Amino acid sequence: MDLSDLMFTLYPYAKSLHIMAVISWMAGLFYLPRLYVYHVEQAEKVQHSIPIFLMMEDKLLRLIMRPAMIVTWVAGLTLVFTPGIVDWSYIWPWTKGASVIAMTGFHHFLMARHKDFAKGENGLTGRQYRLLNEVPTLLMVPIVVSVVFKF
Repeated sequence: MDLSDLMFTLYPYAKSLHIMAVISWMAGLFYLPRLYVYHVEQAEKVQHSIPIFLMMEDKLLRLIMRPAMIVTWVAGLTLVFTPGIVDWSYIWPWTKGASVIAMTGFHHFLMARHKDFAKGENGLTGRQYRLLNEVPTLLMVPIVVSVVFKF
């Protein structure tokens, strides 16, 4: 069995793992900005709530989001490099790829905001975090449409 046969055999496993990892990662990307909203708004009212929010945000980032993002990328790249699966002459792999890179950038942006919170230097309001909460949805649309319609 050569490498391309092995990759094709592993394809359904990689695809299943990819879908599960994406669901976990997206759940975190939807929830973390919401936690930041509560963090900002409660920190103004109840100072002793800050360590609780920092712990929740840190655990979400380290234990769920980062591993899910890594598995999403590894399984996704396995799918991409399975022979005969992706035709790069179409637009869809490029729009999906660009959107996934943007999603990864958003993830890193959220990590940087967590570091700001930990240093007591958050510069955004609850309203701004509410607006940022829409970014994963806006990026999810071209990802899903690209994969489903393969234009």
